[in-house]
Amino acid sequence: MLRQQRVVIDNVRPQLDCGEFFIKRVVGETVDVTADILPDGHDVTQAELLYRHEGDKSFSEVRMHHQGNDVHMASFLVKKQGFYEYKLRGWVDYALNWQHGIEAKLNDGQHLKSELLDGVQYLKFLLKKVSATDKELLKEWIDEFQDPKKYDAAVNNAVSEKLHNWFVAHPQRILANESKTLKVYVDRKKANFSTWYEFFPRSASPHPNTHGTFKDCEALLPRIARMGFDTLYFPPIHPIGEVNRKGKNNTVNALEGDSGVPWAIGSKHGGHKSIHPELGNEKDFRRLVKKAKDMGIAVAMDIAFQAAPDHPYISEHPEWFRKRPDGTIQYAENPPKKYQDIVNFYFETKAYKELWQELLGIVLHWVGFGVNVFRVDNPHTKPYYFWNWLISEVKKEHPDVLFLAEAFSRPKVMQQLAKQGFSQSYTYFTWRVNKHELIEYMLELTQTDMREYYRPNFWPNTPDINPYHLHGANESMHLIRYALAATLSGSVGIYGPVFEYMVTAQLPPKEEYLDCEKYEIRHWDWTIENALTHYITKINAIRHKHGALQQTNNLKICNTQHDNLMAFYKWDDNLSDQILVVISMDPHHTVQGKVQFPWYEVGPTGGEGVKIKDLITDQEYNWYDEWNFVELHPNVPFHIFKIIKE
Repeated sequence: MLRQQRVVIDNVRPQLDCGEFFIKRVVGETVDVTADILPDGHDVTQAELLYRHEGDKSFSEVRMHHQGNDVHMASFLVKKQGFYEYKLRGWVDYALNWQHGIEAKLNDGQHLKSELLDGVQYLKFLLKKVSATDKELLKEWIDEFQDPKKYDAAVNNAVSEKLHNWFVAHPQRILANESKTLKVYVDRKKANFSTWYEFFPRSASPHPNTHGTFKDCEALLPRIARMGFDTLYFPPIHPIGEVNRKGKNNTVNALEGDSGVPWAIGSKHGGHKSIHPELGNEKDFRRLVKKAKDMGIAVAMDIAFQAAPDHPYISEHPEWFRKRPDGTIQYAENPPKKYQDIVNFYFETKAYKELWQELLGIVLHWVGFGVNVFRVDNPHTKPYYFWNWLISEVKKEHPDVLFLAEAFSRPKVMQQLAKQGFSQSYTYFTWRVNKHELIEYMLELTQTDMREYYRPNFWPNTPDINPYHLHGANESMHLIRYALAATLSGSVGIYGPVFEYMVTAQLPPKEEYLDCEKYEIRHWDWTIENALTHYITKINAIRHKHGALQQTNNLKICNTQHDNLMAFYKWDDNLSDQILVVISMDPHHTVQGKVQFPWYEVGPTGGEGVKIKDLITDQEYNWYDEWNFVELHPNVPFHIFKIIKE
């Protein structure tokens, strides 16, 4: 293909897989765009960033700035939800190139008669662009450029800053080249910052041996709000299958009275669009969602696209399930794990369009109840392109809806789900325990392309995972894990009562809970308060007040002089909020050591110091040195310092 353009635009960032996927932002964030923009030869090059929201008719333009080594950079602010487009344009700027040549030749003592005549064409172009007052001045200059008697005045005007500014403001863009158009999807802020609390509504009753209801859940809302959680996540609330129902501790044969696994969805009482009758009815659920919203809490529902053997879909739509040669349907497996109480949808069915539409209808059904946050169970066991389609379809009419991908799988599998459109993702934080593991993982999340599309949600535990480091763990270990999760990541979640009451008994030899709530109703004393609930509440309050902790990517790991001290610096985009976090990794002993303060990033000069305030204890300190001493005890194994410049 013949291309007369003289400028190459290369290495445009950010972009994912050559523009195959969109990057992500939330309202109020900036998109910093860089590219290598280079001409042949030595001519002056100009470039600009063009962007627009999907609802805008035309592009806005921002001039790019040369950063050295042919790298140009510009930014734009995203103010609305939805898609933005952005691209780059570059050109050899003949007018600026002419002016640069004039300056160089003038410094060399050359006579510039011919050059001044050549410059007339650029001034004439400006006549069409400038104001009426400036137009008269330009006409005078055009005469000067052509009059040998006015040579000195013409030269002075040719190299003037005023002319330079005119050229910059009104470029000709001759033979301009443009990059490929790229996209960024903008979510509401909750996609970046959320604080999740999970419990089983059937365990919400204040009375032992009694099935909880939505009304019981309502009674717990003030406690959850008081602790600073803004998202209440329920495991599936649908009717639970009775065929092949699991018993306590995942036994294959349920006994009479066993409640079954909520993820085994569907029975004679209905399927994915129905509510387990013992929890209440639709009116009860609507009231719960509304009351939670009034307290600043979003109710997040579980989307589990699978069915119990007695789900109505089995008889109504047998074509959505794969039968074996003997006519039976294979239950779900992830060898060596077996899920006898669940059968999978057959996504290879010829009736896939009808299946996809029905699954989309399930999500939209609950959106109609006011639910706009969904935790999606095992999305990696369904086609990636299905999720791309479903999420896109939902967001067309309901852009506030967010999807959390519950996929503990291979790295590229989890990354692919995020690229396909999931708003947030579970992570490996649950198993990253040592300092070097956490640093390595945080650098991967924040210093690679993952920062552009993968929004982590850090969970110290889940109903599925009782990690080995919490088996028999003391209060300090629980404090350490929550403090790490809540300050490293913009989004954090806990499997509530089990974590805050430090239930750690395992089902040997696995990372599973003994007497796990997945298989039975548990009774909790929700009135209990301890140091852990106190500090969780304190940390959550700090998160809600400080923008530096409401995002993940603005992170710098700080050096320490102790292997069990981890320190990191976080800031918001405009540097109005800066936080230094120091955490002990030792739950049993006092840890002392020095921390290297991020002096260069914070910016004090000369003999100036910084004042820091520990947001946990409200104590203030003045630091004047780059390395500073800290001491942390197991009872409060962390500092969260607000940095206050003197």
